[in-house]
Amino acid sequence: MKEKLSELKDYIKNIDHVEQAVALVYWDMRTTAPKKALEQRGELLAYLSAEAYKLKTSDAAKELIEYFGPLMGKLDLVDKAMVEKFKKNYDEVKKIPQDRFREFMLATAKSEVAWEEAKEKSDYEIFKPHLKKIIDFKKEFIEYKGYNENKYDALLDDFEEGITVSKLDNVFSELRDAIVDLLDRIKASDIKINTEFMKDNYSKKEQDKFGRFVLGIMGYDFEAGRLDESVHPFTLNIGNKDVRLTTHYYENDLKSALFSTIHEGGHGIYEQNIPDELLGTGLAAGASMGIHESQSRFYENILGRSTDFWTYLYPYAQDSFPGLKNIRFNDFYKAINFVEPSLIRTEADELTYSLHIIIRYEIEKDLINDKITVDDLPKVWAEKYKEYLGVEPSSDSEGVLQDMHWSDGSFGYFPSYALGNLYGAQMLNKLKSDVPNIYEELQKGNMKPIYEWLKDNVHRYGAIYKPAELIYKVTGEELTAKYFIDYLREKYSRIYEL
Repeated sequence: MKEKLSELKDYIKNIDHVEQAVALVYWDMRTTAPKKALEQRGELLAYLSAEAYKLKTSDAAKELIEYFGPLMGKLDLVDKAMVEKFKKNYDEVKKIPQDRFREFMLATAKSEVAWEEAKEKSDYEIFKPHLKKIIDFKKEFIEYKGYNENKYDALLDDFEEGITVSKLDNVFSELRDAIVDLLDRIKASDIKINTEFMKDNYSKKEQDKFGRFVLGIMGYDFEAGRLDESVHPFTLNIGNKDVRLTTHYYENDLKSALFSTIHEGGHGIYEQNIPDELLGTGLAAGASMGIHESQSRFYENILGRSTDFWTYLYPYAQDSFPGLKNIRFNDFYKAINFVEPSLIRTEADELTYSLHIIIRYEIEKDLINDKITVDDLPKVWAEKYKEYLGVEPSSDSEGVLQDMHWSDGSFGYFPSYALGNLYGAQMLNKLKSDVPNIYEELQKGNMKPIYEWLKDNVHRYGAIYKPAELIYKVTGEELTAKYFIDYLREKYSRIYEL
């Protein structure tokens, strides 16, 4: 059995090598590749993905799975999780015919290029036929994979194993009602917050320099990563020694790149802290996208928009940006926590952000279950924004084209962001109990106690545990919206004197 475990790990490493090559090609496409090379890069991406498909569904993979079938009870925690994950990947990928998978990868490569052009020109019609093709592929793959209650469950499971529409409907309903109530009270508040100084002229060079400084304070290791610019910020893992971040700069908006950099830094630190012992097991990654988002949104919002975080950093920010020289600390703090219903998800304030996610969740459910079509999308999008946030897009680029997720087929991903908010608040509750002086240390610029707690309680487990198992292990409770709702009420009642 020991020899077979070694054989399985070597096999998984081969898959990892191909997928790391896929990741490198993707990073190149999104950052530095010449525009005319994108179609060729897409073909290379499709080819490499097909090679990974072959490895995951080969007879050798099947033989390894069959060998360990009757021996699962004899395996330790890590080896059992490794075999289970390997089998799950085999079962799911094997159900999709190889030629259809390759066609899907080619379609996503072309779709991403079309999305970029469509967003630049604010013309949904450019992207629509590509989106329809991607959705048709996802529906086809759902039928191969199978589902119990709702077709959309099959896509949710790709990013958050075990989560279902019925569970999300309940928790999102509670969250939505609490946010809407708090938002109504804020609208009635007499407190007015000035944010104009955040729209001053902030050079890209200084934003980049300050962002790197903040990442260093957080604990992001630049010797095992890098920061670049892309149209849409993302984090890409090519092993725990090569975790790449991207952000996007606007010279008339200080908040955008700053908080997206902090957000991506949270993802990056998670991946960098995956222990070497998990390499070659298929478990050297985050537990789920929801758990991943708990780390990024924890750093971005719970820490990154707190008074304690900026007590140390604000003098450095004032030295970096002349536009902040005469701005009082409390005015800056209120400005970065200003609440206003908006059109763009990535620019949304912490309070209303989850409403953006719930809108996308409801749209995706309806698309996959054939309740709406791609022709309906702009209209449905506008109606939901009017209903939930009281705003309507004036163009496709600030409406249905604002996110890249659908272009690469990431249906089922969006709920992860809101789940991350909930997980993060649960973790905060436990962190405060375990490390009572975290806020005092944060005010000194010492983020190491937080870094180490997250590393010891979350990061070191990689994907050994399923998300529901991990959040229970960390906090002693199942997923709940309670702590995030309490956190929002306490914070924004103070800011808006409710």
